[in-house]
Amino acid sequence: MTQNPILKVLSTFKKHKVKCLLIGGQACIIYGAAEFSRDSDFVVFCSDDNLERLKEALSALKAELIYVPSLEADYLERGHACHFRCNAKDVKKLRIDVISKLRGCDPFDKLWERKKTVSLKGGGTIDIIGLEDLVQSKKTQRDKDWLMLKRLVEDDIILNNDNPSDERVRWWFLESRSPDSLIRLAKEYPEIVKDCAAHRPLLSDAVNIDMQKLDFHIHEEELVERRKDIEYWMPLKKELETLRHNVKEIP
Repeated sequence: MTQNPILKVLSTFKKHKVKCLLIGGQACIIYGAAEFSRDSDFVVFCSDDNLERLKEALSALKAELIYVPSLEADYLERGHACHFRCNAKDVKKLRIDVISKLRGCDPFDKLWERKKTVSLKGGGTIDIIGLEDLVQSKKTQRDKDWLMLKRLVEDDIILNNDNPSDERVRWWFLESRSPDSLIRLAKEYPEIVKDCAAHRPLLSDAVNIDMQKLDFHIHEEELVERRKDIEYWMPLKKELETLRHNVKEIP
């Protein structure tokens, strides 16, 4: 994880007791699926008290709003993200994005229950989104997110391949986007793959070792999720356009 700027943001949020989870590229770095990310993204608990603490933390970082909408519960609860640029020393020009709900993911309280707490070398801890929730959050319309999703799952398979729990294997079957991995896992865990195929029919291609069909259906599955993401953001983007227009009209 990028050392100074991001840690400064995290420590400032901790100091002000902001209830939030690190998501996005920085979370992927912690899980070992990325090497670098310029921004820091957070999913935050959307309560009046917590948003006040967040505003205090942003003020300490001299973070300025760079796009609409403003940091208000109403916007966050509808699914909007709020974007800031830091101007304080050691974090100058660092971008912070906050959101309170992630498309396709559970509400914040459930994400909080499944969070991962990481200890820092210099002391202290940071809270990041759980791996399964991070993978789900990456099912967007962006190419880079699907690449990251695949890496996250494949890395987990490699790291936990020795005597994994049945629950973990089921998650691999439901989320892996690698035909090779799915075919290998289907051979190793024939009973589990049969159970999972009821939820993800393309797994029958893995059982039948039909690489061409499996690859096609994985791609088709991705396109469905991309369309869902586009449809989810469409009304929110229209609302942003209206907000930008109204800001321009203010004398």
